[in-house]
Amino acid sequence: MRIVIVLTSHDQLGSTGRPTGFWLEELAAPYYRFKDSGVDVVLASPKGGRPPIDPKSNEPDFQTDETRRFESDPEAVAALANTTRLDTVSADDFDTVFYAGGHGPLWDLAEDPDSVRLIEATLGTGKPLALVCHAPGVLRHATNPDGTPLVRGRRVTGFTNGEEAGVGLTEIVPFLVEDKLIQLGAEYSKVDDWQPYVIADGLLITGQNPASSGPAADVLIKETNKTRA
Repeated sequence: MRIVIVLTSHDQLGSTGRPTGFWLEELAAPYYRFKDSGVDVVLASPKGGRPPIDPKSNEPDFQTDETRRFESDPEAVAALANTTRLDTVSADDFDTVFYAGGHGPLWDLAEDPDSVRLIEATLGTGKPLALVCHAPGVLRHATNPDGTPLVRGRRVTGFTNGEEAGVGLTEIVPFLVEDKLIQLGAEYSKVDDWQPYVIADGLLITGQNPASSGPAADVLIKETNKTRA
């Protein structure tokens, strides 16, 4: 099995001057779920090279066994330093795609035509796709073959309005993930803030928050094995 994990290249919280990027747990937890299952993992980002880690995600309160393992893993660190440019990634070359969150994707991946192309091609060729936390917001411009929003009528989750308020960024982000998914016609649902929650609607798998990233990866492995059987 071969998977590409897509990360943001965006490193600024709007005009605040504060740094952002991808949330480390949302890379590290899936990365080791995949690697420990014998999956070939490729990392990609819009600009290629080393994408920005949200520094807050590496503070002691947010570190996990997986983030510490990642930081001390020379192979993982080297892979992160040399991500593939997203515009060179083809759905034909992978069995599945995983999008890590963090706030950065709301600025770049949510508007990136290469990301839209990858999402539509992955699902269009019968392969599963998973997105966690803020990454479900990346679906905002993806459409079905008839031009309707990809998420319309689909059961999804993503970072909640309450969770965004909890981190004090409601007025900073370009849009709220929960509101955007509902606006696009998705059947959005959630559980209590910060609790793990994953929804699989056919080939589309979404997770609510950082704690959902590992469980979402487990579901993705299971669904990908089904499509490859």
